[in-house]
Amino acid sequence: MSLEAADNTTDRTGKPSVAVIIPCYNEALTIAKVVDDFKRVLPDASIYVYDNNSTDGTGDIAREHGAQVRVERRQGKGNVVRQMMRDIDADYYIMVDGDDTYPAEAAPELLAPLMNDEADMVVGDRLSNGTYGEENDRAFHGFGNNLVRFLIKAIYGFEFSDVMTGYRAYNEVFAKSMPVLSPGFEIETELSIHAVDKRWRIAEVPIDYRDRPEGSESKLNTFSDGMKVLMMILSLFKDYRPLALFSLLGLLLCVVGLLFGVPVIWEFAHTGLVPKLPTALLAVAFIFLGMMSFSCGLILDTVVKGARKQYELEVTRIYEECGKTTHA
Repeated sequence: MSLEAADNTTDRTGKPSVAVIIPCYNEALTIAKVVDDFKRVLPDASIYVYDNNSTDGTGDIAREHGAQVRVERRQGKGNVVRQMMRDIDADYYIMVDGDDTYPAEAAPELLAPLMNDEADMVVGDRLSNGTYGEENDRAFHGFGNNLVRFLIKAIYGFEFSDVMTGYRAYNEVFAKSMPVLSPGFEIETELSIHAVDKRWRIAEVPIDYRDRPEGSESKLNTFSDGMKVLMMILSLFKDYRPLALFSLLGLLLCVVGLLFGVPVIWEFAHTGLVPKLPTALLAVAFIFLGMMSFSCGLILDTVVKGARKQYELEVTRIYEECGKTTHA
């Protein structure tokens, strides 16, 4: 049987097909419970576990409990999610971590806005009901989440209640049109920013969060992965909103140029002399760089708008391919 045929999860009874996709790296302690819980809550769903080079038998345990197990050799959660979206066909997807921190019982609530055609991506919000703050004892994780939320709100104008959650649901068109670029834990931020920038319909569902059981360790490094997330935000800001970024940079350069240039201009106005020629040249250079930055922003903005048009046409093609109705 071909891979494509094996992954076509369309329910022969006509019911919408649901795929639960679980990226895993060394989750032997919890993966059995996660698979069992989702099989109980969503008995008609297909459960996929992608083993990302685990050394503790995670894949074998998941297979014993009825999950379809695949191996992704490229290390990193983003790499796993990219391959999942390419491999698996379903009407709806639930993406969840294999560490048993997210309740399977919340899955029907995450699917409801999708099945009611009210959203394209649904975010499992751990923060609104306070359970994340009560359960999570890892330093700076809450601060990092709040910082990322603030930056997305400031740059993109959309306020997420929880950006870094690993519990999400989305429909087929969103999955098949999502260009995953990040290799690691930046994937949640990328999904969030992509959904906002491309104006997908987003819903948030409060969920209970429970911390990892004793003996299970987080793979997330607060500082190194946090820096990767911040760099991802900056990179996507450049890619999605170049005019805003380069205009801000141009304004900053022009302000610096004026700080150097105003004293020179004032002295010339009073004496007719320019004794600080190097300072005057430096001021002109900063002003010139500021204008160049703004010009680059205009050019890149035109390129981005062209790419956005192509993306919208591609989304329309995928809608037609999937036999779905497009939305304004």
